[in-house]
Amino acid sequence: MAFNQNFTVQVVVRTALLLATMVAFAWLLQHPDLRFNQLTVGLLVVLQTGGLIWYVQKTNRALERFFLGIRHGDFTMTFQQTSGGRGFRSLEASMQQVLEGYQQVKIEKEAQYHFLQMLVGQLPIGILTFADGELVLMNQTAASLLQADDTRDWKRLQAQHPGLVQALENLGDHGRTLLAPGQESGTGHLAVAVSTTVILGKPHRLISLQDIRTEIEQQEIEAWHKLIRILTHEIMNSVTPIASLTETLQAMLTDAQGHPKPYTAVTADNLDDIRFSLNTIHKRSEGLLGFVDKYRTLSRVPRPAIDTVHLRSFLEHLSTLLTPDLQRQEITLATAVDDPALTIAGDAALIEQVIINLVSNSTHALQTTQQKRISIRAYTAERHIVIEVTDNGRGIPPKEINDIFIPFFSTRKEGMGIGLSLSKQIMSLHGGSIRVQSVTGQGATFSLYFKKQS
Repeated sequence: MAFNQNFTVQVVVRTALLLATMVAFAWLLQHPDLRFNQLTVGLLVVLQTGGLIWYVQKTNRALERFFLGIRHGDFTMTFQQTSGGRGFRSLEASMQQVLEGYQQVKIEKEAQYHFLQMLVGQLPIGILTFADGELVLMNQTAASLLQADDTRDWKRLQAQHPGLVQALENLGDHGRTLLAPGQESGTGHLAVAVSTTVILGKPHRLISLQDIRTEIEQQEIEAWHKLIRILTHEIMNSVTPIASLTETLQAMLTDAQGHPKPYTAVTADNLDDIRFSLNTIHKRSEGLLGFVDKYRTLSRVPRPAIDTVHLRSFLEHLSTLLTPDLQRQEITLATAVDDPALTIAGDAALIEQVIINLVSNSTHALQTTQQKRISIRAYTAERHIVIEVTDNGRGIPPKEINDIFIPFFSTRKEGMGIGLSLSKQIMSLHGGSIRVQSVTGQGATFSLYFKKQS
């Protein structure tokens, strides 16, 4: 405001003086005898006109420099506050403050950018960003995963990792996938995620890479430990009495020196003990053979014959099949399908086996329940078709719920621990999954997740 007022006063004063000088010059032109005065006043008119033009252009030049500096991001220029009056000094001071403010913002942005780069560089997840098809950022983790420590050339990386490039093309702008070692040489198991966002009108593609090999190996080791522990337990339960009874038989049939006793030394009581021991050994051996046969069954699940399964008729068939036996146990069975036209892609016989296993487990969980109920429901949930088997039985203790899908783990003494493990394998072969939720004393729900048909 001060600059505007001062600028206006200066222009008015300079214009008034110029007009007065021009009037005086015109008057002098009428008096030829005042030649020297005419030259002097004419020169003064020229100087005043040039001064007025210079005064106006000074503002334009200062503003032009100011706007050019902002346009090109040059905030290092300075404005000399030496001439032009108090109004110009106020204008130049204001412009200098604006430039210093922009420079401070630029410094802060650069500091934030360097901090972000440092932060991204420390992430244990590989990060790649693209804009206009060009690689903008690749942190050290991504460079290590892609063995690209010596290059950030995306075209060269594309040639080195065709499996990754194909996976990114398949994912498009958004999605997730998993690359196995055979698909991407030298990278182990890679979890790849892609997302796209628009920044300043340009699409930026963010790609994250995570090596989950260590986590997979750790889970595999834990699974093997659990399986070996259960196998050892089952085998020891059979082998220990066999070894003990064999030792007893040897003691009855040999003397202290280890020589066979004559048959006349074997009494009737000895024969009864021998028959009992042999019978026990036979039973334990059969049990061990049965256990091994169950293991073979578990490891030889047939490939599913995929077909369209209409869930309404499928559940009606299951209800007809299961109801007679459940009624004898005083268990009420209810089936429901939210959409009568709901279908899944699968092997009806294998899926039926899974649900029968789940219902069988529910019947054992309902033994101490008064009003026994089992329900089977099919419905749609986001990108999946879900079949739920729910009971109101005793539920699954929290300490056991993480182990129930391990082969040969059973919460029942007479159980073999095959059903749930087999069910999980069948669901995996269908490209689906099985999940469980349970509250002790209130029941359990097993959910079978199938992918929607496209």
